[in-house]
Amino acid sequence: MAYMNVEDTISGKQAKAIIKIGKQQEELFYAKTGEATIEKTKADVPMLGKTSIGKKTMGWTGTGTLTIYYVTSKFRQLMEEYAAKGTDFYFELMIVNEDPASRTGKQAVTLKRCNLDSVLLAKFDAAGEDTLEEELPFTFEDFAINTPFTAL
Repeated sequence: MAYMNVEDTISGKQAKAIIKIGKQQEELFYAKTGEATIEKTKADVPMLGKTSIGKKTMGWTGTGTLTIYYVTSKFRQLMEEYAAKGTDFYFELMIVNEDPASRTGKQAVTLKRCNLDSVLLAKFDAAGEDTLEEELPFTFEDFAINTPFTAL
């Protein structure tokens, strides 16, 4: 019986997130968490002689969330420009997972034509028990697995 070695799990703390907006690219060193999900879009297909309803995949939708520390005005400024001029902005987001202790190596995924759903405009916390964070939900239209993990 084969078992996975505990060292081969991936530490999320060693990840990188790199954003590219237009010609500007920067590492999101102030990111706390991030994830992206693909959900299939399916259509119901009723069939004669069956009591179940079949499902046919018709496409997919990409959604994601970035949680960042409340230390940048970049996304508020981009949203301000959209509100003032009506010019929306799209970006690419590359997420790299690489844990040197794991034999799985590195995985790099680029999310393409990302578009923010909402941006936190202002925030405060009078209790001050935690650092301020903001959540940036987004959609994406395409993706590429630039570097896949090594099969164990």
